[in-house]
Amino acid sequence: MRLIWLVLAIWGTIHPMSYFLQWFNENGYNLMAMVDAWHANAATSGLVWDLTVAAVTLTIWVIVECVQKRLWLGLLAIPATFCIGVSCGLPLYLYLRSRPTA
Repeated sequence: MRLIWLVLAIWGTIHPMSYFLQWFNENGYNLMAMVDAWHANAATSGLVWDLTVAAVTLTIWVIVECVQKRLWLGLLAIPATFCIGVSCGLPLYLYLRSRPTA
């Protein structure tokens, strides 16, 4: 499973980022304009909020589990989640937490 988590984290980085970069190249590197585009209609706003709740839930899970297990490397999933997306952060965390322990 470890390899599957890593492949999903890589895919969850590359695939969404290709769309984000395409959008920035076409519309300029204005993050607030992208946020406005995410709320173009009720369907996209629903997706934004769905992913926001998932990202917050993942963040709480990562923090709690990293503190309990002293698995500090897992905290890398938090910036991955908010800078790239849940599609990267979740499989990255699953990859990091499945590390063999010594």
